[in-house]
Amino acid sequence: MAGHSKFKNIQFRKGAQDKKRSKLFSKLSRDITLAAKQGLPDPAANARLRLAINNARAESMPRDNIERAIKKAAGGETDNYEEIRYEGFGPGGIGVIVEVLSDNRNRAAAQVRSLFSKNGGNLGETGSVSFMFERLGQIVYPAEAGSEDAIMEAAIEAGAQDVESDEEGHTIFTAFEDLNAVIEALEAGLGAAKSTAIVWRPKTLTPVSSDDATTLFKLIDALDDEDDVQTVYTNADFTDEQLASWG
Repeated sequence: MAGHSKFKNIQFRKGAQDKKRSKLFSKLSRDITLAAKQGLPDPAANARLRLAINNARAESMPRDNIERAIKKAAGGETDNYEEIRYEGFGPGGIGVIVEVLSDNRNRAAAQVRSLFSKNGGNLGETGSVSFMFERLGQIVYPAEAGSEDAIMEAAIEAGAQDVESDEEGHTIFTAFEDLNAVIEALEAGLGAAKSTAIVWRPKTLTPVSSDDATTLFKLIDALDDEDDVQTVYTNADFTDEQLASWG
């Protein structure tokens, strides 16, 4: 579907403001280290590592930081990080998926559960929310990469499933298993993407009342500020006014 992108209202991750940069880089480094540990430390031979490095570069993470994170895994100087997914409900019954990378499952579970309960939500069982989402590959290009029609044509030829474009850029979605092939096809014609990722995209969006929006924003911020949390997704359909008030 072309047109205004609502996905930016759903996937939440702190930008690279100065006061947040250190925390963001820490999350990106852990992702790189885990990817390098699970496969070869060479991004050319490790698709997941290549994605992690691309995401770090998109946030202007220094090259030295990236290389240090890879060497940490190659040298065995890393904690035993585990990927964990938590699912729950925010104010108004909004579905929330929280992706965590932690070296202590019990601590992570307690922290996430506490944040839900303190911010108008409740943690659910695995599968209680994820069935409302699709696991997809996501490729983002800046607006200057091409017109909406040109990007749409390139995405179709590359085998992508969907494209959303707005004044900020183009977001291309692919089947989970097709992500790397689509990236290679797109880069041949459009150049390197701004970012690439594997995401949870809601099948449908749920409107949020004004009262619930304020509390939901607090929940998202609290989760995103937690060190172990890598990414937060919801199926909330915020209005422009609600997003503006979030700041």
